[in-house]
Amino acid sequence: MSPFSSDRVLGNFKDLQKAVFTGRPNRFTVECVINNRKERAYLPNPGRLWELLLPGKELYLARDLQVSERSTKYTVVAVKKEGVPVLLHTHHANTVAKWLIEQEMISGLEGYSIVKPQISLGRSRFDFLLKKDNQSLVLEVKSCTLFNQEIAMFPDAITLRGKRHLIELAELSHKGLRGGVLFIVNWPLARYFLPEYHTDLEFSRALYDLKDDLIIKAISVEWKKDLTLGQIHELEIPWWLIEREAQDKGSYIIILNLKDAQRLHIGELREITLEKGYYLYVRSARKNLTQRVQRHRRKRKKLFWHIDYLGQIADFHLALPVRSSADLECDIAKRLKAISDWSVPEFGVSDCSCETHLFGMRSNPIFSPTFIEILQHFRIGRLEDELMGKY
Repeated sequence: MSPFSSDRVLGNFKDLQKAVFTGRPNRFTVECVINNRKERAYLPNPGRLWELLLPGKELYLARDLQVSERSTKYTVVAVKKEGVPVLLHTHHANTVAKWLIEQEMISGLEGYSIVKPQISLGRSRFDFLLKKDNQSLVLEVKSCTLFNQEIAMFPDAITLRGKRHLIELAELSHKGLRGGVLFIVNWPLARYFLPEYHTDLEFSRALYDLKDDLIIKAISVEWKKDLTLGQIHELEIPWWLIEREAQDKGSYIIILNLKDAQRLHIGELREITLEKGYYLYVRSARKNLTQRVQRHRRKRKKLFWHIDYLGQIADFHLALPVRSSADLECDIAKRLKAISDWSVPEFGVSDCSCETHLFGMRSNPIFSPTFIEILQHFRIGRLEDELMGKY
């Protein structure tokens, strides 16, 4: 699809204001500063958004004219990344999809008209019922805000509902209907789309397994600084890469929170002193990565690895899989060592030549742009390098 430019404002946002992001106390609320005044704003996006909502980032807020049911006066519409607005308002994805369908901007959906929005079938409600001649199509729309530079991925958090939608849409073919999924990627530089198998392997495998039963499209949209719609183009989905990479193996980062400095006895042979803070442990699993991570979450288990002993005195905070067909464990460890505040020598390195695979940080790494950059590189960026070399 060739790029298309439109000056049409697809939103109905009133009194847009700029703000600076400072925090996110819960999924649907952000804290920010507007004209040197602290405010809270409603965030209509349940995604994790770690890569976008970092302290100091510029937000676009819309003034809420009717706030009787909410305590906030503003709604977050977009966030700025590298000078480009990224739409966060997930409810707005259907408005964009409707316009794209009506303008016949989506290859394979030309000639379809919208019969009904929000159609209920079985246990689920889907976004659109379309029709072309005698063929009906049920379409689900997903808003995508996870990307690096040229690769966009969905979802950024586990979505059981999303997996169920895929299965139910595929089953429609047995009832004389067709099913489809449209991913609206809110980033103009994207060229490729992948399911985010690092975070949600089940959704990703379902998308791959059902690809021949569904119409699957990913469209990149540009939002100009005034939040009008700019360039639009369709993204390539490299199924061969998904088949290779979306497996339950690879590396992972376990993040633990030690609230007070303590001495740790590892078995009967070693004793170490640990500062309070966040501990990042890097390891790999050649198979059953999900099961391995679940084991790290448990307090009650046979103590075998070094990390098992640390897990007895520290709180489990996060597990971050980096699923891959390549061995990335030591490369990840080297990158984390460069940004850590300290490291614990000879921890978790019995089978490699690294100095350690355990690193300490004084503050939560999820709020660190350098840590997020490293995570993005190993999850997405290295694949971009491969695709650029291939094409």
